[in-house]
Amino acid sequence: METMATYGFHSSHEQIHPAELLKAVTRAEQAGFAAAMSSDHFSPWSERQGQSGFAWSWLGAALQATGLPFGVVNAPGQRYHPAIIAQAIGTLGAMFPGRFWAALGTGEASNEHITGERWPRKAVRTARLRECVDVIRALLAGEEVSHDGLVTVDRARLWTRPETPPKLVGAAVSVETARWCAEWADGLITVNAPLKTLREVADAYREAGGRGKLALQVHLSWAESREEAEAVAHEQWRSNVFRPPVCWDLDTAELFDVVSEEVAPARVAEVVNVSPDLGWHAARINEYAELGFEEIYLHHVGQEQSAFIDAFGAKVLPQLR
Repeated sequence: METMATYGFHSSHEQIHPAELLKAVTRAEQAGFAAAMSSDHFSPWSERQGQSGFAWSWLGAALQATGLPFGVVNAPGQRYHPAIIAQAIGTLGAMFPGRFWAALGTGEASNEHITGERWPRKAVRTARLRECVDVIRALLAGEEVSHDGLVTVDRARLWTRPETPPKLVGAAVSVETARWCAEWADGLITVNAPLKTLREVADAYREAGGRGKLALQVHLSWAESREEAEAVAHEQWRSNVFRPPVCWDLDTAELFDVVSEEVAPARVAEVVNVSPDLGWHAARINEYAELGFEEIYLHHVGQEQSAFIDAFGAKVLPQLR
């Protein structure tokens, strides 16, 4: 028997003040969304987005304000020491058992450069993340950890831990990274792309022995008219159309705004599902579920979330399988 996918609300700290985002996620729960996930940035992708609240403070409030399970996408190793992330994961896991997971990735310079440390090349970031995963897992298991490598840990021990460690999920957008995540992750999360690409990423993870659930973050723009949906997507998300390594290596919102000055609405529509037609959105989301994604998190890329939440709660969620 097929199990129905879980449909969640993506909480975009880069775009929305945390107080408004808390209202949005509680509204999403009331509208029928069954889960939520959160970004974790120090900087937005554009000055037009204009926010970047601290995810971990907000997550405690959001878990208390709702009954939803929550995840966060985090990059340990530079801005965050892995022992601190283990402590944050452990505390939320202890306070809200079974409701929290963390996806771990290699990060972006726009968030990590603030430490003043050199932004390493990709291979080094990947190796550093692998060390961080091992440190976090060992701490959540109750071990005392000392480690000397790309990260340094001295006799760290978590005194507050959940009975069951929260899942550590791999974040990947390429086949190669998905295959690598299968070595260590409790699941995989990626972002919407052409169906062929998503199928290849999902298959790479599964064929390499990857365990746990497959999750997908879907960028979309919906409004009452096509013109408005296109305008919202272009205004808010045109700085987010660049594939790696550009999106990894640019280090300020101002730089993203300069390089995206000439990006056309049609280019944005290649990475954001843009339509005023709720049935069209439901059909696209059902296609993702048919690929095997078991958790699908919807991210309306506009800063005003209420109309999206209400419309998708009333008209789209009931059409989803």
